[in-house]
Amino acid sequence: MSLLLGAYHRLPYRARCFAAGLRGRSLERWRYSAQSPRLIEEALDRESWSAEAWKDWQQDELQRLLHRAATQVPYYRDFWSRRRARGDRRPWTDLARWPVLQKETVRRQPEAFLAEDCDPRKMYPEHTSGSTGSPLELWWSRHTARRWYALVEARLRHWHDLSRRRPWALLGGQLVASARQQEPPFWVWNSPQKQLYLSAYHLAPKTTDAYLRALKSHGVEHLLGYPSGMAALARMALDEGCKGPKLRAVLSNAEPLFEHQRRDIEEVFDCPVRDSYGMAELACAASECRDGSLHLWPEVGILEILRDDSEEVVTGTPGRIIATGLLNQDMPLIRYEVGDRAMAPTEQDPCPCGRKLPRLASLEGRLDDVIVTPEGRRIGRLDPIFKGRFPIREAQITQVSLRRVILAIVAGKGFGEDHKEALRQRLSERLGPGMAVSVKVVDSLPKNRAGKLRAVVSRIQPS
Repeated sequence: MSLLLGAYHRLPYRARCFAAGLRGRSLERWRYSAQSPRLIEEALDRESWSAEAWKDWQQDELQRLLHRAATQVPYYRDFWSRRRARGDRRPWTDLARWPVLQKETVRRQPEAFLAEDCDPRKMYPEHTSGSTGSPLELWWSRHTARRWYALVEARLRHWHDLSRRRPWALLGGQLVASARQQEPPFWVWNSPQKQLYLSAYHLAPKTTDAYLRALKSHGVEHLLGYPSGMAALARMALDEGCKGPKLRAVLSNAEPLFEHQRRDIEEVFDCPVRDSYGMAELACAASECRDGSLHLWPEVGILEILRDDSEEVVTGTPGRIIATGLLNQDMPLIRYEVGDRAMAPTEQDPCPCGRKLPRLASLEGRLDDVIVTPEGRRIGRLDPIFKGRFPIREAQITQVSLRRVILAIVAGKGFGEDHKEALRQRLSERLGPGMAVSVKVVDSLPKNRAGKLRAVVSRIQPS
C-alpha cells in the first residue's frame, strides 16, 4: 500500500469524500468540455449510418492512423524500416500486412507506441487491471478522452434514458475503504460527478443491508459495475430477504455478464440490466440495446475475428478478437490481440431498436480462459450450466490439468448437495467423458488487483 493511500484511509469519512470530489473534479475536466454535447449528438446521428458509410469512414480514419504510426511511432517506424532494409517496398496502407500485436509487447515497452509529437506528462495515464499481475501503461490525450466519454454517454446512458448529472453509483475495485475496515461506510460520495463509489472488497451478508441503504439514501438512479460484484450483492440481498431501491437501469462492464447474474440483479433492483464491452486500450467497444443486441462502436476500432490457432478470419464460430484502435491516434495499437474471444458478426436482420450499428453475435470470454479437452476442443462460454434457480453468489471454473476441472462455488442460502450434483452433471455433459469434474464450496474466490473475478481459469498451456 502506498503512503498516500494509507494516509487517505486514516481520514474521517467526510475528508475522504472531499478527496474523492477533488479527484472527480479533475476527471470531469479531462473527460468533458463545452463541446461534449455536440460530440454526443454526432455519435447518436452516426447510429443511422449504413454499412457502406461506416466502411468509408473507417477507411479514412485507418489510413490516417497507419501513416502516423509508420512515420511517427517508434515501434512501428522501426518495424517498417526493417522491412525496407530487406527490400520490401510494398505500402503500409494494407492493414493485413501489419503483424498481430501481442499485449506483452506493449507491456514491455509502452513508450515505444507513443507518437513522438506527444508528451506523456501532458496526457492522461490509463492502466489496465493486469490480470497477469503486470498492468499495462497507456496514455490518452484530452481530445481522445473527450471523444471516448462522448461515446460512453451516447451509447450507455442515453440509450437507457440515464444521466450522469443525476446520482449514480459505481461498484468497482478502487480501495475507497481500507480492507481492514469492518463497519460502514464502505463507499465515498464524489459530489462533482454525482457518483457514489462502492467498494467491491467489502461485500458480505452482514454488510448487504448497509450497501442497499447507501444506494437509497443517496438517491442513486443507476448502477455501473462488475457483474460478479453486483450479482454477489443481489444474491446476498435475496438470501437475507432485503430489497434494493428501484433503479432505472444497471450497467455491466469489465467482465462477462451471465444470465443467472442478470436475473438476480434485475430481481433485486427491479430494472433492466444492460451489458457493455470495452477496454482501456480503446481498441474495441460494444454495448447492449434494449432489444438485447450487442452493438459495436465503429468509431473505436476495426474488428477482426481470427481462428484460435492461426490468422485465418472466421465467421459463425468463436475466435480471437484482433482490434485496430481508431480513437487513440497518439498511441496507436494496430491489429492488437485483445485477449478476448467473440463470435464474429454475421449477416443479420435489422435490430428492432432501429440502430444500424454492427453487432457481435456473442462474447465468449478471455482467450486464456478456455477449457481444452483431451480431444483438443476449446470451450469458452460455460454460463449455460447455471441456467435455472441456483442459489450461488459467485462461481469459478478452473482447469487444473488436461483431464481435471474444479468448479468452485460461493454458496448462497439454501445451496445443497442436489445443486452440487446438478452443476457437476451439467458441466460434465459439456466437457465430455474424458474430463473429471468436481464441485467444491468455498468461502470466497480470488479477484485480481482491480477486483475482477475470472469466471474460467486455465492452468494448462493449450497445444
